[in-house]
Amino acid sequence: MLARRTLLLAGLVISVLLGSLPASAAEWKPFTQAEFAAAQKNGKSILVDIFAAWCPICRAQNPILTQLTREPEFKDLVVFKIDFDTQKAEVRALKATQQSTLIAFKGEKETARSVGDTNPASIAELVKSAL
Repeated sequence: MLARRTLLLAGLVISVLLGSLPASAAEWKPFTQAEFAAAQKNGKSILVDIFAAWCPICRAQNPILTQLTREPEFKDLVVFKIDFDTQKAEVRALKATQQSTLIAFKGEKETARSVGDTNPASIAELVKSAL
């Protein structure tokens, strides 16, 4: 029962986070292994955002990412959000050890990774590495 409540709460948090995003050039999606693999196979520019609702660094990163992904140069970027607390297998598969991790990919190639970064300029460079 507790696990079910946790999943429902996580779903609500993800819905709120994704639903509160303004219209952007990039496409934001909850992370699923199937969609991530398809985006990689298709050579897409990808940003994976590993977040936790309780994390102050994640909350600081969100408006930076939102602003960046509004820019036309990121119109083909796919942003996948992974909930650090409820998607443990996915976090492990990406070899991430903590929330506030941002990982950029161009297709199947990882191009950059950061943990705990809240500097708009360096986050912009990380995202641009996926283009």
